[in-house]
Amino acid sequence: MPQQPTPSTLVSAFAPGGALRASVNLGNPVLAHRDRMSGEPAGVSVDLARAFGQRLGVPVELVAFERAALSVDAVRAGRADIGFFAVDPARSEGLRFTAPYVLIEGGYLVREASPVTENGEVDREGTRISVGAGSAYDLFLTREIRRAEVVRLEGAPRALAALRTGQVDVAAGIRPLLKAEAARAEGVRVLPGRFMVIRQAMGLPAGRGAAALELLASFVEEMKADGFVANALERHGIGGAIVAPAG
Repeated sequence: MPQQPTPSTLVSAFAPGGALRASVNLGNPVLAHRDRMSGEPAGVSVDLARAFGQRLGVPVELVAFERAALSVDAVRAGRADIGFFAVDPARSEGLRFTAPYVLIEGGYLVREASPVTENGEVDREGTRISVGAGSAYDLFLTREIRRAEVVRLEGAPRALAALRTGQVDVAAGIRPLLKAEAARAEGVRVLPGRFMVIRQAMGLPAGRGAAALELLASFVEEMKADGFVANALERHGIGGAIVAPAG
């Protein structure tokens, strides 16, 4: 059945300037990356943004950031109309989220010589854990870590580099990125299991209204149900992430 045209009031709610500005986080390779040939943003979140723009009947302008916190701030401040980021209580002010479309595991990376063998051993006195500042795992660990020290650095690459140079004892991040780091060069290993599940959702400024959130939420559910998200993950060669269950 063909899609019904989106009411003009909702189109205006999402794209008051005539184009849908989509905030994209290039710091999470599961969500987005730069295409090697064109240098333009690509990935599952980009595909979703373009599909939603098509649904609204408006052009899409991608606003790319290297860190999740900057991407979130752009939507909260109204410099972007939609965004793609992890659901977290610390991000609730000024934003509204759909149900997640992708689930990603958060894990720990340690040096090969580290005595730490499991996630439960990380939160100990004297242990330093590097994280990308403002990331979903930063927000989670800030609430949950009681004994170890959380060291916030600008972006995941610096957090990983801090482990290799001995500035920290553990690096936290999304498991696909940690596995890639462990495969890149010897000297580090990923702890088994996960310490959290990151729920990646779509979001919009809270002031856009309940009807706008309802439309965005139903779009996400449709994209999960009809295989769009799964196909996008496969097309972009993304491992270590699964399509979230129906919301």
